[in-house]
Amino acid sequence: MAKTNDAAESSYGASDIQVLKGLEAVRKRPGMYIGSTSSRGLHHLVYEVVDNSIDEALAGYCDSVAVTIHADDSITVTDNGRGIPVDIHPVEKIPGVELAMTVLHAGGKFDKHSYKVSGGLHGVGVSVVNALSETLKVWIKRDGKEHYMDFTRGDTTTKLKQLGTVKGKESGTKIWFKPDAQIFTELVYDFSILASRLRELSFLNKGVMISLKDERAGQEREETYHAKGGLKEFVAYLNANKKVLHNEIVYLDAEKDDIGIELALQYNDGYNENVFSFVNNINTHEGGTHLTGFKSALTSVINKHLDKSSFAKKDKEAKLSGEDAREGLTAVLSVKVREPQFEGQTKTKLGNSEVESAVKTTVNEWLATYLEEHPRVANIVLEKALAAARAREAARKARDLTRKKSALDVGNLPGKLADCSLSDPAMCELYLVEGDSAGGSAKQGRDRMFQAILPLRGKILNVEKARIDKILSNEEIRTIITAIGTGIKEEFALDGARYHKIIIMTDADVDGAHIRTLLLTFFYRQMPELIESGMVYIAQPPLFRVAKGKEEYYAYDAAERDEIAKRLGGGADGKANINVQRYKGLGEMNPEQLWKTTMDPETRTILKVNVEDAVMADSIFQMLMGDEVEPRRIFIEQNAKFVSNLDI
Repeated sequence: MAKTNDAAESSYGASDIQVLKGLEAVRKRPGMYIGSTSSRGLHHLVYEVVDNSIDEALAGYCDSVAVTIHADDSITVTDNGRGIPVDIHPVEKIPGVELAMTVLHAGGKFDKHSYKVSGGLHGVGVSVVNALSETLKVWIKRDGKEHYMDFTRGDTTTKLKQLGTVKGKESGTKIWFKPDAQIFTELVYDFSILASRLRELSFLNKGVMISLKDERAGQEREETYHAKGGLKEFVAYLNANKKVLHNEIVYLDAEKDDIGIELALQYNDGYNENVFSFVNNINTHEGGTHLTGFKSALTSVINKHLDKSSFAKKDKEAKLSGEDAREGLTAVLSVKVREPQFEGQTKTKLGNSEVESAVKTTVNEWLATYLEEHPRVANIVLEKALAAARAREAARKARDLTRKKSALDVGNLPGKLADCSLSDPAMCELYLVEGDSAGGSAKQGRDRMFQAILPLRGKILNVEKARIDKILSNEEIRTIITAIGTGIKEEFALDGARYHKIIIMTDADVDGAHIRTLLLTFFYRQMPELIESGMVYIAQPPLFRVAKGKEEYYAYDAAERDEIAKRLGGGADGKANINVQRYKGLGEMNPEQLWKTTMDPETRTILKVNVEDAVMADSIFQMLMGDEVEPRRIFIEQNAKFVSNLDI
């Protein structure tokens, strides 16, 4: 690169280094602290404040937390803990509450004597909530007095002042905050998102009463979560829409090497494994040492019990894999660790090696004893696992049909797949298209360089109701697996993906929605890593074509259709020479229209499929796609009023 004599470019001294004081850094780069400034980050503000209250509960000083969504989408969180300290800090010379609210990483969690364990995923503290709030107010009751402070965008507005006295030993903290419109792109709270996390926290902290109240006009409601049975109630909640194989929920609550271990499990007649793990209330989506210890112990104990059972006498070669032992299992494992070490990109994978041995040893001893003392439950588990093992062997034979000889060998690819010419998966995308007619238009309209088309005939198998051998004997599913190239379940390998965008493109009607749901169920149950890696998308074809003369526009809902029609000088009823066409299916669009509206990266809209809450996702898929009819009927009755676009 050629040198320049431009003084402005060549000078670089201390004065060029920007220093962000106090909470300026948080306001400058909010995404670094709360993940995003959209809905996800907005809700994270509530979690940070609630986590402080839950830490008081973990320490044994709090048993009640109340969250209120006010009419203006401001939030109040109240607890009956010890109250944030108000005495003057010996070094910083300001009240403890002001320090906690205005300085990053200031708090009792960093002092082993204040909190044995603490939760919160990012651990950035309430100071970040203060920095990202237009206004924040805090009331503290402790030592017989009530104190108050308020802040504006992280800066102290009112110094700590005493409001009066309180009765008896009443104590606690109340924080009210209003998220800053200068920071957040989304300012409306979703009751169901908050409810899901608060319900989860109640299960993980047995005995703590957590309430959520919505004061917004037309949305007024209040729910209370109080799980006296802890994880036992969590498993009962997860299995609510499933047919359980034994009524009693197997439960462990112990401590080993200063590590708290709580575990609840119950088998159902389904074919999916639903195991959720937590560390200090953090959902460890990527697992870690605690989960490894549990799975290892479970497989070992069940195999040892099998060796001594009557089943082994009939089949001396009987041997169960970990996957066999976990078929139909719903389990929640929660550990409390003093100093957790997290790994992985999302910091939700536990790395502490000592936790693995503690969990493994504890579960080994406890579960072995339980199965000995409960032979009926033991037999149910063994029968279920052996049936899974037989299906696994059948699936192994079926799975061979989906394997490719090598990454370069395209001879094994499905005949109806119209592949793209590029070989770099990062540049390629696969459209899963409903029907041969739309598939034909997509093949003609696509960019052959990077877009592959796989037409699907009819509705694929509902994998929620099928075991792996049946899934792999389904021709359409085998075709999808082969085309994608990753394999499924325990053989899944992300680096085998032939496309980094897999786009579901179905008609905008009830049948199209059903096919889309079946495909999403398949990906969530058999290839969840594709969703977690952000590779699954949903195409958004237009519902209407609005034309006048040579002008034509596409609308994705009725409101947009009417707006376009009005702009062209008429109504959506077809007057003023305006032609409005309602697309019932993708096949009604010619290749050029399909490309322009739905497939051209420059103009299309595609939705990325995310799983924010695995617990809720599992429950929804089971409810909507499982065998039990009654929960589905209730869900439809309760939510039918929210449907805005339904074809009859």
